[in-house]
Amino acid sequence: MSIRLLRTLVAVADNRTFSAAAAHVHVTHAAVSQQMQVLEADLGVTLFNRRTRTPELTPLGQQVVAKARELLADYDNLVPSVLADGGLHGVLKLGALGTTLTGLTPQALAILKSRFPHIKLHIRPGLTGDLLADTERGNLDAAIVSQPHLMPVGVVFRELTKEPMQLIASVEEGEDDPLVLLNSRPFIRFNRNAVVGTLIDNWIVSKRIRVTETMELDSPEAIASMVHANLGVSIVPDLVIKPREVIPVKRLSLGDDAPRRTLGLVYQKDNIKMQAIDAVHDALGAAIADAST
Repeated sequence: MSIRLLRTLVAVADNRTFSAAAAHVHVTHAAVSQQMQVLEADLGVTLFNRRTRTPELTPLGQQVVAKARELLADYDNLVPSVLADGGLHGVLKLGALGTTLTGLTPQALAILKSRFPHIKLHIRPGLTGDLLADTERGNLDAAIVSQPHLMPVGVVFRELTKEPMQLIASVEEGEDDPLVLLNSRPFIRFNRNAVVGTLIDNWIVSKRIRVTETMELDSPEAIASMVHANLGVSIVPDLVIKPREVIPVKRLSLGDDAPRRTLGLVYQKDNIKMQAIDAVHDALGAAIADAST
């Protein structure tokens, strides 16, 4: 049994199919199938029910996956734990919301690297739900997310900032009342699977606004491009750090009761890389402070 086989097993559990796991660990479908057969032979147990169209983990297989996650976490943290450097000289796996990838995340990580040049960063984009799940499983050391309604047990949320929602419309639009625009113009919806999408939907319902939805996107840049082309109006976060290249659109306040998302950093409690995670949090705070001056 090898660490490589355990990583493949966890990839199958996370991605649900051999094909998707193969792409995740960068091998062929046949190689994943062969590795799982080898692992079953090494352990002397049946990990998968192959009578189904897509092989499913047996109850014993699920227990093995849970233990494999612990072993992989211990293995990945072996050097940092021995050196007691809290991950400041190792690989840090960081998740980040797509809405932060052109502003907050790069500026904060530039600050981090200037302070701790030996940290090696692996960045994975995603929505809050996926990033939380990967943090809980130990696939990520930390992640920048929107605060959800419920937090997984053992995962800590440290607030960074709050971002109000704003309405955006084409610069050619003559109307400035956001309620009139929402009721009368095509609406480009923020992905409802995202925390931001839920916040926006709840606010629209509370205002008894009936929007005419034309599309649903999860990238502020893509939404702004559609709005710029006068294809509709939308509600998006007023980002604490704007991208360098900002698409020209009209930006209108939704008022004092505008929905706000709370950005924060999540990580497992008692994470062995706590020094590195603290350093990331400090760098994010520094980037936000610089943007507000």
